[in-house]
Amino acid sequence: MRTVIHKLFFVWDFDKEEKWLCDMAAKGFTLVSVGFCRYEFEKCDPGEYGVRLQLLNHRLHHPESQHYLSFLEETGAEHVGSFLSWIYLRKRTSEGAFELFSDFESRIKHLNRIILMVISIVAANLYIGIFNILMCFFYHNEANYLGFINLAIGLIGSVGIWKLLRKRKKLKNDKQIFE
Repeated sequence: MRTVIHKLFFVWDFDKEEKWLCDMAAKGFTLVSVGFCRYEFEKCDPGEYGVRLQLLNHRLHHPESQHYLSFLEETGAEHVGSFLSWIYLRKRTSEGAFELFSDFESRIKHLNRIILMVISIVAANLYIGIFNILMCFFYHNEANYLGFINLAIGLIGSVGIWKLLRKRKKLKNDKQIFE
């Protein structure tokens, strides 16, 4: 029997999303499918699987991404699903620890990819929002609420960028401590 749960996580909270998915697996529900704010689970033995998320360098069907997924599957990880360039993986806990990043540098590079993606989305929304509002002002049109929505998305995303930058700074500090 499958269970579907709809839940929203912001991009910058990928670690919270990953923790929630691992907590679900610990309760006996393993992830079998994923979509936008949609998670589908099947019953399993509690704690049978560990779950990881990763933002790929390229789209899922790019040859490099396919090669990487093949490599991960050779290590025992299963590709459960993907959304845009995010992949969702699971691995049986009986096969040992499940980590995608073995060192600080690879974790920092992953965060940099996420930061760059969020910055581009935020910049586009701020630009479109300001442009729409200015066009309404200069051409005396009715208020364009889409511009305000874009500005709100941009401001919320700016908070996300700040959180990601803090995570990266913490990783860099930890890297210096352990080197």
